[in-house]
Amino acid sequence: MSSNRRSKNITEGAARAPNRSMYYAMGYVEGDFGKPMIGVANGHSTITPCNSGLQRLADAAVAALKEAGANPQTFGTPTISDGMAMGTEGMKYSLVSREVIADCVETCVGGQWMDGVLVVGGCDKNMPGGMMGMLRANVPAIYVYGGTILPGRYKGQDLNIVSVFEAVGQYSAGRMSEEDFCQIERRAIPGSGSCGGMYTANTMSSAFEALGMSLPYSSTMANVEDEIVGQTRAAALALVKAVERDLKPRDIVTKKSIENAVAVIMATGGSTNAVLHFLAIAHAAGVEWTIDDFERVRRRAPVLCDLKPSGRYLAIDLHRAGGIPAVMKTLLDGGLLHGDCMTITGRTVAENLADVPPLRADQDVIRPLAHPIYAEGHLAILKGNLSTEGCVAKITGLKNPVMTGPARVFDDEQSALAAIMANRIVPGDVMVLRYLGPKGGPGMPEMLAPTGALIGQGLGESVGLITDGRFSGGTWGMVVGHVSPEAHAGGLIALVHEGDSITIDAHQRLLQLNVDDAEIARRRAQWKQPGPRYTRGVLAKFARNASSASSGAVLDGD
Repeated sequence: MSSNRRSKNITEGAARAPNRSMYYAMGYVEGDFGKPMIGVANGHSTITPCNSGLQRLADAAVAALKEAGANPQTFGTPTISDGMAMGTEGMKYSLVSREVIADCVETCVGGQWMDGVLVVGGCDKNMPGGMMGMLRANVPAIYVYGGTILPGRYKGQDLNIVSVFEAVGQYSAGRMSEEDFCQIERRAIPGSGSCGGMYTANTMSSAFEALGMSLPYSSTMANVEDEIVGQTRAAALALVKAVERDLKPRDIVTKKSIENAVAVIMATGGSTNAVLHFLAIAHAAGVEWTIDDFERVRRRAPVLCDLKPSGRYLAIDLHRAGGIPAVMKTLLDGGLLHGDCMTITGRTVAENLADVPPLRADQDVIRPLAHPIYAEGHLAILKGNLSTEGCVAKITGLKNPVMTGPARVFDDEQSALAAIMANRIVPGDVMVLRYLGPKGGPGMPEMLAPTGALIGQGLGESVGLITDGRFSGGTWGMVVGHVSPEAHAGGLIALVHEGDSITIDAHQRLLQLNVDDAEIARRRAQWKQPGPRYTRGVLAKFARNASSASSGAVLDGD
């Protein structure tokens, strides 16, 4: 096994002795300096159930690395619980944490001259943050997903985190008893693992498997079940082999492999957040990829999986039906994947899928290509005068994704939620939630509380909602997010008045303010950019540096 970069570095001149002394202090012996140094970026925390079950996986990775003749170096990465922060000021830190996690991985790998890195994560931003850090560092790397949660149960129905947000709307509308509401709240989250539907965490883990940066079958396992520990050990061994081959993330993450990942996102009905995150991942990889590329892939990639939030099943059901390999094999056989893309296993996508059996007849989680749920993907990129740079609409589960209605304008999430709860929003309205973009929020907070309340009140298909903020992966309905340019940057969404006519048309991929150009010009002349909400700290830094959502809300853009 080749000597690691640090051992080469520390043999030079006077730096050799003090550097080695630091390692001797941690129990190293002479023979350790010829072994590869492998970072283990551990996202374990007790902040959220998504990450509370990660320590045993990090421990398994460390043990397997040692057995394989490597020196594991553990370090921590932070997390923010989107579910706990939702609807609060804390939600503004969620997207910011993606950048902090990426910085942690890049900093530790680069600063300690590591030969490879294994990232263990759970909650939503752990995945893109870890991947961006791996791509920046560009040493051999693998992602280990902490696993999905098992469903809660009440009155014969499976529950998950979105059940609680929708119950809020049902209870406020008088459609649910207080007892049922309290029981759902208590039973929805039965243990550790990430939110159970095809929400953002499971979307990103599935996409990473399709991308080739995680092992086959690893993205849909349950955190509390034992198979995920063995899979983590296998990931550590695969990483050691990748170090021997010098197989790096940028050898794997290419335009073709991103197309594979996006095709799987479409096939599984994944989260709108995947658009934002893969723009940022492509940027970190140095791959040319734009928001229009999602629309290009959408038109040829069908929705095959009947998964929540708009479908019936959870990620663990997908796993038991054959997992992401079954989805990928179906797409590959239909000519919808690039089978020649290299993966972290050292084999191509086609080679990894060669022994995957056909879809089982005893399951209906994954549909065959001949009978998809939707013939085209569900994440439509809309443009128009309200979003000249593009925005994202999730159109699954809607009978008619077209509406024109009067604008109901809100400059923050809390007043919008209050209007819903007070029954002031009626069918046909188009809610406009603005000043919630990367700079204006700052941090693009997610709008699960308002959208969940709309669904709970039975307004999910009859009320539109557009925002320059984001949505949870658990959101569905007549909703459009990531409107760009954002309000804080002077986007047209800032000039919408109460009662204006707005058209949302997913068929024509159109988001339009139906106001004449002269009136728009008059309003623009009167508009003044509001001052920053924060002037110090991490939120202020994010607001100053974040790019448009249409380019991933990255901090190191051109």
